[in-house]
Amino acid sequence: MSKSRLEAFSDGVIAIIITIMVLELKIPHGPHLADLKPLLHVFISYVMSFIYVGIYWNNHHHMLHVVRSINGKVLWANMHLLFWLSMIPFVTAWMGECDIAETWPVALYGFVLFMNAIAYSILVWVLVRHEGENSLLANALGADFKGKISLFLNACAIALAFVNTYISFAIYVAVACIWFIPDKRIETKMTN
Repeated sequence: MSKSRLEAFSDGVIAIIITIMVLELKIPHGPHLADLKPLLHVFISYVMSFIYVGIYWNNHHHMLHVVRSINGKVLWANMHLLFWLSMIPFVTAWMGECDIAETWPVALYGFVLFMNAIAYSILVWVLVRHEGENSLLANALGADFKGKISLFLNACAIALAFVNTYISFAIYVAVACIWFIPDKRIETKMTN
């Protein structure tokens, strides 16, 4: 089965997700820079979420570049990932409307990030099973330390939201920093 339709569909869904998020950015109710202050939480939440969606799109693109074909299981695993990505605008809007010190919006934001990481890991696992344990993808990913540490950090951030939401948010930023630079494992294997 060709992967081109899966890539096109995923790109379209991700573009819609970003569009929904940007529509949450409201215009200030005045002509002064001070009028932007009430929108600061919304903007910070948007930037963080935009970066996360971009990270998923970038890594999804790299991963599918080395895959030769897909099957029905891959399609459903990809839909699972797209479902959790589509939840990002909701939690972004809620966290943006609240103070960052509010526990539940920050915890739910982390839960959605955690579920995105789980869904991406499932997609990777399904693709590796489909392509084979000796495939270019399997060799490039190896033990996937970045994926495992991200899951662990996101789980910690969810729990810590009930202690200190600022620490949770700092962990979300740290995980984004881990993934901000595109994963070179696949590119390195392709050039060798």
